[in-house]
Amino acid sequence: MTLAKDYNSVMGRSAEIMKASLGLDFNDFESGSVAFDYEGLMEATGYTIEEIDRIQSRTGVGHTQLLELRNITKLARKYAKPGYGARIFAKDEAANASGSFKDRRAACAVAHAKKLGYKGVIAATSGNYGAAVASQAAMQGMKCIIVQECYDSKGVGQPEIVEKARKCEALGAEVIQLTVGPELFYEHLSVMEDSGYFNASLYSPFGIAGVETLGYEIAQDCKEKFGKFPEMVVCTQAGGGMVTGTARGLIKAGATDTQVVAASIDLTGLHMASDVQFNKKSCTTGHTGFGVPHATNPDTGDVPRSAARPLRYMDRYVTTTQGEVMYMTEMLANLEGIERGPAGNTALAAAFVLAQGLPEDAILVVTETEYTGAGKHIQPQLDFARENGIEIVFGDPKDDVPGKNIVLPANPGLFKVSDIDLDKLRKSLIKRSVPRATGKLTAADIAFLAEDTRSDEAFVKAALDELGVEY
Repeated sequence: MTLAKDYNSVMGRSAEIMKASLGLDFNDFESGSVAFDYEGLMEATGYTIEEIDRIQSRTGVGHTQLLELRNITKLARKYAKPGYGARIFAKDEAANASGSFKDRRAACAVAHAKKLGYKGVIAATSGNYGAAVASQAAMQGMKCIIVQECYDSKGVGQPEIVEKARKCEALGAEVIQLTVGPELFYEHLSVMEDSGYFNASLYSPFGIAGVETLGYEIAQDCKEKFGKFPEMVVCTQAGGGMVTGTARGLIKAGATDTQVVAASIDLTGLHMASDVQFNKKSCTTGHTGFGVPHATNPDTGDVPRSAARPLRYMDRYVTTTQGEVMYMTEMLANLEGIERGPAGNTALAAAFVLAQGLPEDAILVVTETEYTGAGKHIQPQLDFARENGIEIVFGDPKDDVPGKNIVLPANPGLFKVSDIDLDKLRKSLIKRSVPRATGKLTAADIAFLAEDTRSDEAFVKAALDELGVEY
């Protein structure tokens, strides 16, 4: 029987399609209400962290260098009070097969797909993950389709996204490029249904388990080199997988006191699904347009329940600006001789400020670097911004207005971070979770929400009282 392929019909079959494409029934972990068995979902991968390490090592993924950024540290100390300015390190994830930490997620997902007998893998992403999945599929002898949100309605694509599509195709993937809008997940589901390929989702437990080795390695590297775990780890926050997986890996290594800080570029005011505003942003990931929604409403991706749940793990969430990240990209190249792409430099821009608040003997680790070149370089990004009417100036980044200007710091002393109110995000997550309840919230629901927001049951109940929700 031929299945109806209109939007509503395909979206209505989403649970059925996802079950067939992951070999995992999310219903096994549901309570019928708000709560679900998160740890049970993670354990359902069937892999220990040691087994994942072996899987990744077979395809040249992981065990990347921990680079000390000595000159950037020296510069940060010039702006810190005496005795302050932590040593800044970066995990050089650009050394992975496709050039980013996303190889860790892809290696685990693709290996599992092959183990289950799937012929190919599919992923919906406009970022580095597409290249990672394509690379791992090529290594493991599987076919690959990447569905990518790439253009506005005029057919114009942001240079960074176009570059990532080029890399996916170079690595042998078929790339389906779409305009911005709701068709991304529809097309993903439809092609997944037609192809019978494995859903190598960013948000599956296989993907998040793959990132755990990153946190585990950071903890081990620091323990071996310095005799202690790092005081702080800074992660770029977009979909939440970096924060979630890194933090879980740190915990498994015993680094329970390490502070986990999330960092995003502040793009407040730009709507990510707006055709007009799509190309007004000059960074395509690691910004609040992804970071805040995925923190407060994680279960909106291409799986019924996301394994990326960053509010469970972040101690602090800070923002920086596009200008500061672009300046940091130049700083990294000029002071350290390392040319890397924008995503890792989002966390590094924040780390430059955060290090100034820590003692000199403290260790601060930025979790990633990524490859750069072509459209991912700051020069084409700035050129593209000018073409879209964005003013490029040197000045104080506090004057940055997303979609109107990019303010490059007049000097490094102007770098700042702004804190996002975590309690506000926690209340937002609770509010967005309530519609899942079939009646009054249960004691299990409240306990789950306390875990999901890294708060306590008193906080959850107070938030529910504000919303007028019965429990």
